[in-house]
Amino acid sequence: MRFIQYRTGLAIGAILVAVLFLSFGDAVIKAAGLKLPLWQIYVLRSVLVLPVLYILVARRGGLAFRSLTWVVVRSALLAAMWICYYLALPHMPLANAAAAYYTSPILITLIAAAVERRRPGLPDLSAVALGFAGVLLVMRPDPSDFRFVTVLPLLAALLYACAMVLTSKKCSNDDPFSLAFALNVAFLLVGAVLGLFAGRDGSFLFGPWQAIDLRLLTTVAVLALAIAVGSVGAAIAYQKGHPVTVASFDYSYLVFSVLWGVLFFSEFPDIVALAGIAFIAGGGLLAVRRHP
Repeated sequence: MRFIQYRTGLAIGAILVAVLFLSFGDAVIKAAGLKLPLWQIYVLRSVLVLPVLYILVARRGGLAFRSLTWVVVRSALLAAMWICYYLALPHMPLANAAAAYYTSPILITLIAAAVERRRPGLPDLSAVALGFAGVLLVMRPDPSDFRFVTVLPLLAALLYACAMVLTSKKCSNDDPFSLAFALNVAFLLVGAVLGLFAGRDGSFLFGPWQAIDLRLLTTVAVLALAIAVGSVGAAIAYQKGHPVTVASFDYSYLVFSVLWGVLFFSEFPDIVALAGIAFIAGGGLLAVRRHP
C-alpha cells in the first residue's frame, strides 16, 4: 500500500479559504436577486475565470494530468453537484440548503473507508457525528416541513463526497490549478449544452438569455472569483489532507453561511446556533487528532 504523507495544516487552511469563498458566492446568488438562468451563470462565470486560470497554469508548466479520465469524472461530478445545489437555493433558505448539503462529510468518511477497505474508526465517526450534531443545532430542521426539493442538496452532498474522495485517491499529484481549469471547462460545456434547451420563462435551469449590464457583469465577476479560489482551494485541501480531516473542517461552510446571513439578510444566530458552531469546531479538532 502506498504511504501518503499528509500536510494537514496546509489542507485545513486551503479548505477554510475555499469554503469562505464558495459560501460567499452562494450568498451573492441569493442576495443579488439574480434572474440569470443557471446555464448562463455557468457560461459567463467560466468565460471570465478560464483565461486567468490558463495564465496561471501556463506559468506552472502547462496542463498535465496523471489520468485525464479521472479528471473528467471529477469535473463532471462537481458540475452536476452544483446544478443540484443551485437548483435548491431559490426554493429554500441558504442555511437550510447548507444543512442538507453538509451531510457530505459523513458520506466522505464512509466512502473513504470503503475505498480503503476498512471500517470507519470510532474517532472518525465521532468527528463527523459531532460536526453533524452541530449542523442540527445551527439549522434545527423541521421534519414536518419536508419537501422534495430537499433531496437536491442531499444529492449534491453525495456527488461532492465522491468527487473529493476521488481527488484524494486518484488526483493527488495533479496540479490544483489544472484541476480548477478542467472543472471550469466542464462548467462551460455543461452550460452550453443546457443553453441548447433554453428559452423557458420562469425556469432557473432553462431560462432565456438575459441582457448583460455593468451590475450583472460585476456580480458574475465576483462569482467567477469565488469559484476560482474555491475550486483551487478544495483541490489542494483534498490532495494534501486526509479526506476525513478535511471533511470535518468542510463543515465551516455553515459558520460562514451564518456570517453571510447576518451581513446580507440580518439573520442573527442565537445561543443554540452558537453551540452548534462550537460542536462543528470540536469535530474538526477531533479529526486532526485522529489524522495528524
